[in-house]
Amino acid sequence: MENSTQIANRFKEVLFDGKWVANTNFKDQLSDVTWEEATQKIASLNTIAVLTFHINYYIKGVVDFFENGALTIRDKYSFDMPEIKSQEDWEALRNDLLSNAERFANHVSHMPDEKLGTTFVDEKYGNYRKNINGMIEHSYYHLGQVSLIKKMVREGSNKV
Repeated sequence: MENSTQIANRFKEVLFDGKWVANTNFKDQLSDVTWEEATQKIASLNTIAVLTFHINYYIKGVVDFFENGALTIRDKYSFDMPEIKSQEDWEALRNDLLSNAERFANHVSHMPDEKLGTTFVDEKYGNYRKNINGMIEHSYYHLGQVSLIKKMVREGSNKV
C-alpha cells in the first residue's frame, strides 16, 4: 500500500515537477500562458483558466477540510470562475492553484499512514487514500485538456 509520503509525491508530480506520466505538469503548462490565452474560448471546450479554477476549487476545498474539518465544496460550483480581466487576475488564479496544491501535498505528506484507510468525511466517499488518488487522477485528466487547449490556442485553431 502507498504511504502518505509516496502519495503526496505523486500529487506533486502532476502539479509541480513531474514528467513521468504525462511528460509535463500544471506548473510547466501554465507558466508561460498569458491571460488572453488562458481565457480564449475554443469551440465548446472549457478555457485554460476555467480548468485551472476547477482543479483549484477541489484542491482548496479539500485543504479547507483538512484544516477545518468541514467539506463545504459542491460540484455545482466547481466551474463558477470569476471573470479574468487582466494578467494580474490570471497570475493570481495560477498562484492560488500552486499555493493550495503545496498546502494539499504538505497535509498529505504529514498524514499518519494509518489515516489513509479511514473514512473520508462520510462512508459514501470512501477513504482518504481513494479521495487523494482521485485528486491525482482528476488533475491528470484536466492536465491533458489544458495541454491540448494550449496547443490549439497557440496554433490558432478554433475547431475541435
